[in-house]
Parts: sequence; structure tokens; C-alpha cells
Amino acid sequence: MGSFLALVVILIILAILLATFFKFNPPARQILKVSGHSTNDVIGNNHVSVLTWNLGYAGLGKEMDFFYDGGEKVRPGREYYSVCMNGIENFLSQNDSVNFIFLQEVDQKAHRSYRDNQVEKLQALLPGHESVFAINYNVPFVPIPLNNPMGKVVAGMMSFSEYRARSSERVSFQGSFKWPKNLFMLNRCFIMQRYVLSTGKVLVMINTHNSAFDDGSLRKAELELLRQTALSEYQKGNYVMVGGDWNLNPPGYELSRIFSGDLSVSTDLYNASDHLMPQHWTWAFDNTLPSNRFVDEPYQKGKTKTTIIDYFLLSPNIQLNNIKTIDLGFEYSDHNPVKMNVQLL
Repeated sequence: MGSFLALVVILIILAILLATFFKFNPPARQILKVSGHSTNDVIGNNHVSVLTWNLGYAGLGKEMDFFYDGGEKVRPGREYYSVCMNGIENFLSQNDSVNFIFLQEVDQKAHRSYRDNQVEKLQALLPGHESVFAINYNVPFVPIPLNNPMGKVVAGMMSFSEYRARSSERVSFQGSFKWPKNLFMLNRCFIMQRYVLSTGKVLVMINTHNSAFDDGSLRKAELELLRQTALSEYQKGNYVMVGGDWNLNPPGYELSRIFSGDLSVSTDLYNASDHLMPQHWTWAFDNTLPSNRFVDEPYQKGKTKTTIIDYFLLSPNIQLNNIKTIDLGFEYSDHNPVKMNVQLL
């Protein structure tokens, strides 16, 4: 027993030293490399479609629980991983006509997804879109859980577009967990891209994945940066759309009005403030279906807790036409995709 404990201590110390030496320290702003090619130089239509989906690295399908959320598992079996990844690819290929696609939790090289390069797979899947990839998780070895460590993780976010972006940036969120926890957690960010319309106006698209597992202080700071960025861009006369996995409920999220007949609604998250944005900004979400489920157990409809944390924020010059959470029953991820159609006024 003593030898085992000594081995565990040595493993933890080595993991801390390794993570410290290879600490991922991205700049505050970073130009992203564009992959693929779009033949559309400008946006010629004022009707735009957008889809956001946290893929859960194809490792959190409905049969999975996860140790960090109170479950026991670290990664799916190889066969089940392939089932989830194939399901994700099939869904996205069926939605290749969507103008913009925001994805979160995409693995580039990670033990948890069998070192499968999901970035390359998704780029090949949507040849009519250009794409960018922003790393927000880069740790050489995550030592927990001790009996089955998560290991190496290189992962991030992807944004796809049928149009050519005039600029693509990774913008870092400031703040982090305390040492040594911060060595093994994500370096959160958002992707900001600019597109030109045939009218000469500019559409700013922001793909975000905000913090989880904090006391709320990180998310508060992240919301403030998103607020300042969105307001600044709108004041320049631009259209602004922010979407993704916010890891908190949207303003207007009311338990009494959502998920008709679903008794498993979670009350564990808090809402973004109703006063975060000025009047006439739109928080766009589907209040009839959950976009996220808890991963403390395999998914059981009506029992597993669910919530809404995937949605969009629209500037006053954008009109929401419709938004729908696509009910996949959390088959391939712990999130359901959300699809929206808007009109640029």
C-alpha cells in the first residue's frame, strides 16, 4: 500500500512539473490560420443560418457518465467512440447548407478520443466551407482520476463558414483557476471573425465557450469581455452575433415555461443578468427543449437533469426569424445542436 501511495505522489509531482514546463500560454489576441476555401467573397443575402453544437469530443454520448460531473468514466470504449463520431459526422454532413457552424470541444490529439484528429476529419467533411481552429485546451498530461488518468489533451473550438472571412482571431478570456488546478484546465477563449456584405457592411461572428466548474467569477469576467466586444462592434455600425456554449442559463430562462412535461430540469446553474445588454439586444434560445444534459449518469429522459446553455446573442440590427434545438436525445454528445435563422436589417 505504501509503495502504491508513493507511486501516486510521484506521478502527481511529475504531472505538475510537466504541465508547468509546457504550460500553454496563448496571447491575448492571435490571428487564426484559415483552412479550406470558400467561393463566396461577400454575403449577398440578408438571410443567414447559423448552427452551434458542443460535440463533447464524441466522448459524452448518451451511454456515458463523466468523473468530473460526478460519474465514474473517463472516456468511452473505442467502439462507442466511433459510433458517436460517426453520428456527429453524419449530422453535420446533412447540415452542410448552413451558412455558419460553431463547434466546441473538438479534439485534435487527445487520449480521451484515441488521438483521433477530429479537426482534420471535420474539415474534410465540409469542403464547401472555410474553417478556423482555436486551441483552448492544451495539457501534456492530465493526472486525474488517479486510477485512470485523462492523459494528453489538445482540443479547441472550430468555426465554419460558406463565406470568406476578412479576419479571424482567437481572443483569450482573462482569469484562471488557482495553481496547480490551472495547469490542467482549459485556457478559455472566443473566436471572432468579420465578414463583408454586398452592401459594404460588416458582420461580426463570435463563437464562444465559457468557463465551467468555477464559482461564477470567471464566467462573470468572460461575460463582461463579450459585452464590451459586442457593444464596441455594434457602435461601429456592424452586425454582431455571439453564440456557443455559455455554461450558464440565458436571460429569460424560466423553469415554469420550458420543457413541457420534463420534470428533470436543472436548477443548478444561474442566469445571465437581464441587464447585461441594453434594450433591443436579443437573447435567442429555444425554450421548448434542453440543449445540455448533466453527465453524472448515462442519459435517461425524464430523470437525468437537463438545462439550456447553448444559445445566441443578436445585436439590434439583426432580426430573429426562428431558432430550434434539434432533439438528438443526446445520442452523440451531452449537448444537442441549436440552429437559427436570422435577417440582417
